[in-house]
Parts: sequence; structure tokens; C-alpha cells
Amino acid sequence: MTATWVLLSLALLVALLVHGRLSPALLFCGWAGGYHLLGLISERELLESYANPGLAVLLLLLLISLVLERAPLIEHFSDTLLKGGERLATFRMCLITAACSAFLNNTAVVSTLLGTITRQRHHPASRLLLPLSYAAVLGGITTLVGTSTNLVVNSFAERAGLPSISMFQMTTVGVPVALACIVCLTLVARWLPVRTGDDGGPRQAYFLEARLTAGSPLIGRSIEANKLRNLDGLFLVEIVRSGRLISPVSPEEILHADDVLIFTGEVEKMQVIDRFPGLQVFGTRADDLLRSNLVEVVISSDSELANRTLREVDFRTMFDAGVVGIRRGDKRLTGQLGRIPLRVGDALLLAAGADFAQHRNLARNFHRVGGAPLHPKLTNPQTRWVVGGFASVIIAAATNVLPLFAGLLLLLGAFLASGLLSMAEIRRRFPFELILVIGAALAIARVLESSGGAAIISDVVAHVFGDLGVWGAFIGIYLMTVVLTEVVTNNAAAALAFPIALSTAHAFGADPTPFVMLVAYGASAGFLIPFGYQTHLMVYSPGRYRVMDFVRTGTPVALVYGTVVLLLVPRVFPFFP
Repeated sequence: MTATWVLLSLALLVALLVHGRLSPALLFCGWAGGYHLLGLISERELLESYANPGLAVLLLLLLISLVLERAPLIEHFSDTLLKGGERLATFRMCLITAACSAFLNNTAVVSTLLGTITRQRHHPASRLLLPLSYAAVLGGITTLVGTSTNLVVNSFAERAGLPSISMFQMTTVGVPVALACIVCLTLVARWLPVRTGDDGGPRQAYFLEARLTAGSPLIGRSIEANKLRNLDGLFLVEIVRSGRLISPVSPEEILHADDVLIFTGEVEKMQVIDRFPGLQVFGTRADDLLRSNLVEVVISSDSELANRTLREVDFRTMFDAGVVGIRRGDKRLTGQLGRIPLRVGDALLLAAGADFAQHRNLARNFHRVGGAPLHPKLTNPQTRWVVGGFASVIIAAATNVLPLFAGLLLLLGAFLASGLLSMAEIRRRFPFELILVIGAALAIARVLESSGGAAIISDVVAHVFGDLGVWGAFIGIYLMTVVLTEVVTNNAAAALAFPIALSTAHAFGADPTPFVMLVAYGASAGFLIPFGYQTHLMVYSPGRYRVMDFVRTGTPVALVYGTVVLLLVPRVFPFFP
């Protein structure tokens, strides 16, 4: 009976994660705490989940990446990377991105190339940004440190008494999978649309908000009479009046004082608004705003702005910047900008003030698309010793000279001692939510296993795929993991799938290793939905994508990925040694 209730509660957890209104940290911690109060997991076991060695390695890796992401590794040859034919440029970009993502934080790699690809004029940005995100995912499956999911799965394996995953144990399967998918990406990237304004320049469609101040001669006259119908580069789409939305706007519509006019079009044509007395953009003249430093950013997955409005956070005071426009994929946002709840992945065009670059919370909240860098890059000597130090730690761990935890700890100390990383920066960028989610997920997975819930699901898998034997169960576990990673987070998918995979391996008397590897690869196979992976959200608005763009392009990639994984894993890691 306990196992049944645990499974029902986990079904509710998955449903709430899919719904997306509550944060994963709140849900996972709530479930882990609830299981403890119900006596399903002891206090010692719950605390051990947060003291897991794999989680400690992940934390050190994330802190070190705060320095690594400032190293201009790709910028030196990023423009050369995109020259030549479109297919060659796509292949070259994907190959380099995957190679960097094998050792660096995926988010940092995509963030580095995001602005370059958006601004370049060689090829349509919408044909490159989605392959960029997919390539970052593919690079992550080639090494133990390529993505947090691999380290989470390794944590489960160690806790289950299985051998740890070595640094390059995933490479034998990961590299062929990545290469096959990159070739597929090179071919199917042509299916991606060329969105209007994707010429590599600054012409990006935003929704601009202009207020009609009292005393303006425009008041009391129609849109047609004021000649607001055919502006050069801008189009009036809506009027907000006393909290009421007027859309579409009729040419006969009479303007009132304090009307908020919503325009869409080219940002650099904003100065045409100055021809209309009393019409102000964000409380100032449009030409004054354009003389500010215009910076385009994307809201990051760690941002405190998510699900809050500009008014709630007092954006101008918080960042010394005004929001000129907001874009969400290719979706048209309605209403006043200050009242729109922001989401991770939204693109904002900021008119940055003099003190904008001095604000220390920029890197936590934004990824840069255009404008000045959000934080200073390392110098060439600094880059050499930072990258060299990290490479030395990886090599020492791979050759068993020094444990990965000890090497990363020493490197973190060296970064702090040299001033390349400060305690203040660690406090600002500390991944509290990720640590809470993973620690709680480890506890939930333990309950799923100890309650017998994992055994029940493995019995169902064995029954459904029983005629196909261990191979059928293997395929069933992969499909279940992929579905979970598409609808919830990749780390959550790994946490839920691992105990089921382990129980299934035991039920068939098979070696658990191929099932462990399968969960690691399956939990990173998120190609169909943009909302489940942070790099997908990073490119969603800059590429002006729709969900169907991900489905259309991601389906062949997912099929190639799954086929190669299912064929290679049992060959490299046999079911029965």
C-alpha cells in the first residue's frame, strides 16, 4: 500500500512540474520533507542526500565555471567559424560547440556565441541558434563533467553501491551519438525558417511603449488625423487606456491623455516618434533613449525576474536601465510592458544608464545578445592559466592521479587566492535552487526504491516488454526517461528514472551498468520542447522560434540520438558480461 501511495504522489509531482506554476525547488523540497514527516525516509538519509559526493563535485564545477565562462575561448575565431556555406558553417559551429560543452558549462558556451551569431551577417541567425543549443546538449553527453545530469546519475550509482562513472567512460558512446546528430542537424537546419529581421543586423521586432502626456496637441484627434498610421519602420498595434486594451486600433480612434501606444517594428527607427509632441518612450524622448547604450539580453534560468513584472521589481532602480521592448519567441505580447509577467528566455531590449555595467547582479539575471559584455573577460595570460589549470585537474582525475573533488577544490582555492573569483561573486551566483532540487531528488529516489514503488514500475515494464526480454525493457526505460526529460527537468528525469532502471536490471539479472548509462543519455535527450532545457530557452526569443520549430527540427535529431544510443550502449556495456 505504501508503494502505491508513493507512486500516486510522484504522479502528482510530475503533473505539477509540467504545469510549471510552482518552482521545481519548492516542489522537490516539499515532497522530500513530506516523505520525511511520514517516516518514509529518516533524517540521516535525508541529510546524506545533500552531502552526496557527486553533488559536492557538481557544486565545485559550477563555481569554477564562473571563471571559465569569462575566458574568451571561442570569441577569437567565432567570426571565422561562421564563414563559408551555410551547411559547412552549421557543421563547424556545432562541432566546436559540442567540443567546448564536453568540459564547460553548456549555458556559458551558448551565451558566448549567442550575441555573435545573432549579429553576424553570413547566414540567417534562426538557422544557427537552434543547432547551437542542440550541439551544447550533445557535447554534454561525452564526458562525466559535460552536464550536471551525468554527475547526478553518478551520484545515484555511487549511493547504490555501483562503480563510479569515470571521466571518459561516457565518451565511447557519447562521441558517435554527438557526431551522428551533428550530421543530422547540418541537414535538417535548412528546415528552420528565416524569420523577418534575421539578417544579422540590429533589426529585431520589439513592442515599444509610448505614453501620451497631458497637453499634447495629439489629444482629441484621431489616429488618421495625427498621421500615426504609416510610420517609417514602426506600426501602431494597440492602445492601453485606463487599464483597457484597444486592439486592433481603428484609424478613427480618438487619442486621450495618458494613452499608452504600443508600437512594433525596428528599434533603430524609434526616433520617428519624436515628430509627435507629447509622445514619450519610457518617460523620455526617443532620441535621448537611442543615445543610451542599447543592450539586448535574455532572462536567465537563475534570474529573480522570472514570473514577476517590471513594476514589481522596480526594474529601472534595480539595473539602472529602462526596458524598451520585450520579445517572447515570435509571440506578440499584449498590454503594458510594466505589467507583463516575465519568463525565463524572454528577450529584453534595454536602454542602459551610466551605472548599468556596475550592477553586480547582471550575470545572474541575464545572458547578453547585443551590446557591451555584462562582465569583463579574462586577459590572454589569465585565460591560459585558468584553462590550463582546469585541463590539469581533468587529466589528473582521468589518470587517477588526483580525485576530481580534490582537484576542483584546489583550483577553486587558487581562483580565490588570485582574485579571479571573489566570495561576493560566489554568494551572488551560488546555485541554491539547483542544489535544493538535486538533494531533494536524491531523497525522493531513495523513497521510490525503498518503498517498492520502483519495483512495481519495473514489473510493469517487464510485463509490457516481456516478450522482447531485456532488450524490450531496455527500450522501455529509455522511452520513459526521454518522456520525463521533455516534460520535467533533465535532473528530475534522471532522479525518477534511475531507481526504476536499477530495479529493472535486477529483475532480468542483467548488469546494471548499461541501464545506468541509458538513464544518463536518456535524461539529456530533450530536443522537442523548448521549455525543458535552459539553452533552448536562451535561443528561443533571439531566434524568434515557435514550438513547432523545435518539434520539426528536433524529431529527426531525437530519432538519430535514440537509435545510436540504443544500438551502442549494450555493445559497449553488455547486459551479461
